[in-house]
Amino acid sequence: MIREGGDVVADRIVIPVLDESGLNARLSEHFGRAPYFAVIDLDENGNVLSLRTESNVSEHFGGTGRPADRILQLQPNALITYGMGPRALSIFQDAGVAVLRANENTAKEVVAAYTKNELVALTEGCQHARHQ
Repeated sequence: MIREGGDVVADRIVIPVLDESGLNARLSEHFGRAPYFAVIDLDENGNVLSLRTESNVSEHFGGTGRPADRILQLQPNALITYGMGPRALSIFQDAGVAVLRANENTAKEVVAAYTKNELVALTEGCQHARHQ
């Protein structure tokens, strides 16, 4: 559990998204190339406590560092995505962060599936990933 302000956060999930429209944001097709990451804190009942959108400032967007390393700084319990390269998947697995396969198109739909425990683990990295 994470304590943010006065709230106890049961889960912090990160979702790669295409824009800054909160829960209405559409998911990005690939984790490392997402322009933004939705960071969502949930309480023990699966209710959204907070949501913020972080820009992807990794090396893929002219910044520094690998996307996975930058996401780990946010201390997520889970990352929900359509896919990612094998190296990033390994980084998250080694850090104990659950990587789950997205089954919907918007952050809101994915959060609902997460709270209903409908998502499965992503077990293989994308073979078309540039960074393997």
